[in-house]
Amino acid sequence: MISISKWKCSWSLMATIASIVALVSVVHLFLFPVVPSFDPFSVWKVQDSCGPNNESVDGRTGHDPGNLQPVLDLEHKFPADLHRAVVYRNAPWKAEIGRWLSGCDAVTKEVSVVETISGWSCKNDCSGQGVCNYELGQCRCFHGFSGEGCSERLHLECNYPKSPELQYGRWVVSICSAHCDPTRAMCFCGEGTKYPNRPAAETCGFQLSLPSEPGAPRQVDWAKPDVDIYTTNKSKLGWCNVDPAEGYANKVKFKEECDCKYDCLSGRFCEVPVLCSCINQCSGHGHCRGGFCQCANGWYGTDCSIPSVTSSVREWPQWLRPAQLDVPDNAHLTGKLVDLNAVVKKKRPLIYVYDLPPKFNSLLLEGRHFKFECVNRLYNDNNATIWTDQLYGAQMALYESILASPHRTLNGEEADFFFVPVLDSCIITRADDAPHLSMEQHLGLRSSLTLEFYRKAYDHIVEHYPFWNRSSGRDHIWSFSWDEGACYAPKEIWNSMMVVHWGNTNSKHNHSTTAYWADNWDKISSDRRGKHPCFDPDKDLVLPAWKRPDVIALSTKLWARPLEKRKTLFYFNGNLGPAYPNGRPEALYSMGIRQKLAEEFGSTPNKDGNLGKQHAENVIVSPLRSERYHEDLASSVFCGVMPGDGWSGRMEDSILQGCIPVVIQVGSSAYPENIENMFDLAYKQQATWLFLAQDGIYLPYENVLNYESFAVRILEDEIPNLIKILQGFNETEIENKLTSVQKIWQRFLYRDSMLLEAERQKTAFGYVEDWAVEFLRLTEDDVFATFVQVLHYKLHNDPWRRQLGSQKKDFGLPQECLMRTS
Repeated sequence: MISISKWKCSWSLMATIASIVALVSVVHLFLFPVVPSFDPFSVWKVQDSCGPNNESVDGRTGHDPGNLQPVLDLEHKFPADLHRAVVYRNAPWKAEIGRWLSGCDAVTKEVSVVETISGWSCKNDCSGQGVCNYELGQCRCFHGFSGEGCSERLHLECNYPKSPELQYGRWVVSICSAHCDPTRAMCFCGEGTKYPNRPAAETCGFQLSLPSEPGAPRQVDWAKPDVDIYTTNKSKLGWCNVDPAEGYANKVKFKEECDCKYDCLSGRFCEVPVLCSCINQCSGHGHCRGGFCQCANGWYGTDCSIPSVTSSVREWPQWLRPAQLDVPDNAHLTGKLVDLNAVVKKKRPLIYVYDLPPKFNSLLLEGRHFKFECVNRLYNDNNATIWTDQLYGAQMALYESILASPHRTLNGEEADFFFVPVLDSCIITRADDAPHLSMEQHLGLRSSLTLEFYRKAYDHIVEHYPFWNRSSGRDHIWSFSWDEGACYAPKEIWNSMMVVHWGNTNSKHNHSTTAYWADNWDKISSDRRGKHPCFDPDKDLVLPAWKRPDVIALSTKLWARPLEKRKTLFYFNGNLGPAYPNGRPEALYSMGIRQKLAEEFGSTPNKDGNLGKQHAENVIVSPLRSERYHEDLASSVFCGVMPGDGWSGRMEDSILQGCIPVVIQVGSSAYPENIENMFDLAYKQQATWLFLAQDGIYLPYENVLNYESFAVRILEDEIPNLIKILQGFNETEIENKLTSVQKIWQRFLYRDSMLLEAERQKTAFGYVEDWAVEFLRLTEDDVFATFVQVLHYKLHNDPWRRQLGSQKKDFGLPQECLMRTS
């Protein structure tokens, strides 16, 4: 940035300043002769009539710290360590990023932001079947309702059209031989039964045949309804008329295949109504109806967190408080209540969250047929939180944190980034849930169906909002949680920032790597997808997957276990492919990497009864799920991180238990055959780092954090030498890596989202559970804090922002931190 300096200075004043500087220099030299780096001009610059004002050619301004403002020499003030990392808030960042965060993010000040509280009305108040978006004056209709005022009732079938062979049509998740609720395409026992609202979904309502062989599952005949589920005969396998008390007392038989697959119900017989799972549980301003927040009057948004002009200011969320209100004197009631302007102090970066039509988020949650799908929590009979193992739950956690964050803004003119909340974790898991979600036009590809959802979201924000065209979408953020990340992003949105769990740049794997055909994106036309890679490290970010809170691991501090208590050299526990019982049958699973590891170091016999060729006592490579998995990780020095059907959660598992991750992915080191004669083992070990991400696949934070500080990367053809390479690290190197892991492990936890839930539970019940107690003790930066830090760096360092032209914003930073944006 080229500063415009306006000097209004007399020669006598300049001479006086020069004399003072010279005197300071002499005194410094006398008192500190061994420190040659002191530069009196680098400490303070004068900001009065003799100095440049805080103004630049693009009109950006920093904060006004008074007459004296520090000049930042980042490279000298924050030197890189031996691994070329700069540590900021205990994390080893890539040097350039760490320097900027240390010098600039650390000194960010609050700025004044004008938030507009809207008051548009909606037709017929959405007929009681939707939520009014007071910003646009548009209804967000509940599942099964449509129209401008949500007055049109939809009829959503549970079954496909019947045929002579299949009276209930071909199989679909919603297939129903009982009563179909046409507003949600869900199956219940229905009128005439003792428990009409008890789910009778899928397998429950159809006849089962005996297993073809011992141990095999029973087969379902989708053409034959099971009328016994309606029986009142206690000796038959009933369901819809089974009294829960008699069922629990084993006084009546019931069909085991019937269960509470839908949300909001608990108990073996679905007799206990419980809290449903909604985004931020509707923020205390609404009722969660199966996943869709039914907001109280005066509130709107996916989580009912946005107040309208009719809301009580005292109930406004923390991210809008404290606020100075500006109520116009000439307010008139027309079709619209007058907008209120509220001035709020905030720190950048500021994120605007689109309130999209519910088909992109809330309807997907309300209509899900398996309550565990795409959420990270459920509720038990006492409405206590049950955290799930749903790896894709990170998408919900990130969304909730953004919505409740002090970095959120309602002012798109002030926003630095725009978040587009499309929940692909729900789209993919719900594909083929019901006929209205048919994938027939997508050739059965969930990837194609999901791409269409994102493209329609793009169409919506371009049509209804002015923000996209200002940067061609470069300041927009899209979340892709599924196995191969943003591979199936439509071409229209590729300029944006993609937040993913799988950073495949396609430099080596320019095709779909999943072994599951329905997620393959190779067959998607370039007319729809374009020819973009799945990940661009210059603009995108890989975030950790969701991991369920483990109270025992937290309370016993497994992450902090010292080296002397880690007796296993290398550990991996997971699916090892077709050579093992119950292994994935596809040869392409894990791109063959797990299979190669097992061939060398397998510690459990495969189907042929063989162990790995180099199996060793202190090396564990097993497909048998350990009952003490976290304890095993915490007892190991190095832990394997390998792909599954794309990304897997092994990186998170390793880091969270304080184990040094060993990343093994496809690639060739291209070492000559006589490598042992040319270099010693230590050099080869170091040379491995020259091939960092040679496979073109980035792991969580790998394009922003310095992996060399806490991880090891091994290429596929080095698997036979794995143990030799790991044994080549000396104790000091291992201790250093373990220390780094122990400093960053909380950055792999979605603590912010969990603490939001802890606060909700405390408000509702007056106490916090064990998991909340442990999380309240943690103080280091988590996933969301890291995400915000990356956004802040990008705000002032992304090259494309230099081309935006004049932006008269207060960034709350010294002018020197803004130089990169000019």
